[in-house]
Amino acid sequence: MPDNKEFLFGKTLAELTEIAVNLGLPKFTGGQLAYWLYKTDVDSFGGMTNVSKKTQSLLAEQYELGVQPPVNVKESTDGTKKYLFRSGNGKFIEAAYIPDGKRHTLCVSSQVGCKMGCLFCMTGKQGFQGHLSAGEILNQLRSIPERKIMTNIVYMGMGEPFDNLDPVMKSLDILTAEYGFAISVKKVTVSTIGIVPAMRVFLEKSKCNLAVSLHTPFDEDRRRLMPIQNVYPLKDVIETIQEFDIGKYRRVSFEYIMFKGVNDTRRHVNELARILNKVKSRINLIRFHPIPGTPLESSDEATILDFQQALNDKGIVTTLRASRGQDIEAACGLLSTKELLKSQAEE
Repeated sequence: MPDNKEFLFGKTLAELTEIAVNLGLPKFTGGQLAYWLYKTDVDSFGGMTNVSKKTQSLLAEQYELGVQPPVNVKESTDGTKKYLFRSGNGKFIEAAYIPDGKRHTLCVSSQVGCKMGCLFCMTGKQGFQGHLSAGEILNQLRSIPERKIMTNIVYMGMGEPFDNLDPVMKSLDILTAEYGFAISVKKVTVSTIGIVPAMRVFLEKSKCNLAVSLHTPFDEDRRRLMPIQNVYPLKDVIETIQEFDIGKYRRVSFEYIMFKGVNDTRRHVNELARILNKVKSRINLIRFHPIPGTPLESSDEATILDFQQALNDKGIVTTLRASRGQDIEAACGLLSTKELLKSQAEE
């Protein structure tokens, strides 16, 4: 019996079918496994009632389901929940559940830590600690009690999704496939700081929505906030998006955190209007909630609202994202950083 059994959760229908055939089982066993893994709450092979006992035993000899419950959960007064999961390498990742009327959104992580080093991001301060598998990404949805009411999934948690391209793309396939979670591509959004080659693969092979971390339209300012600007300039990111017929299939948005005295002037409004005038998109303004070790502060409310109105007046659809879960440290990376420091202290 293998010491470290392979997980079935996170495998595509084709992979599950191949496993079944290699074990000498009928091809349709792959479809049965996909049903139990992605459509139900079973947590053992014994719960798969239309799979024979012999087949259950055969599978259990070599495989595990691979569904892992969260190790901690915090709930905000506004209904937001922050789930903490242990990753395969023993570190921690976070997923945030955000209810808003009939809309139920889950923000999932794609990496443990992050190597991108953005000045405003707590996850980046952890450094990079590992990639998540497709199963670990999807487990954040599968293992929470709200899974059946979820309407929207956003890849905006810990890590840069396009720095972990293959597992992210695989998770998107399972998330949106009929045999999988069957969530509409229109309800799934992947966020990136702009890794151009991987972004192009995503735009070619997926019809899910794209969100780009923008934060300033000026190259030098963006370089100070986001080192990725040195490798993939904003100009290249926008030109890549323009290569695709975006409006027909998906939505593109630009995330813009408001920083006091850094990116919140009319000069920024005018430049945003100039560089985005040929891109069918919208801008999401985000209030900045300070994190340890950064000099950045949030713009005041009046400045934010004025900025939003000025952009709308320029013909750019601009929304202001509501702040949620501040009392439970829902900002990405805060809870896992605390847990990481705690575990290190106990070693």
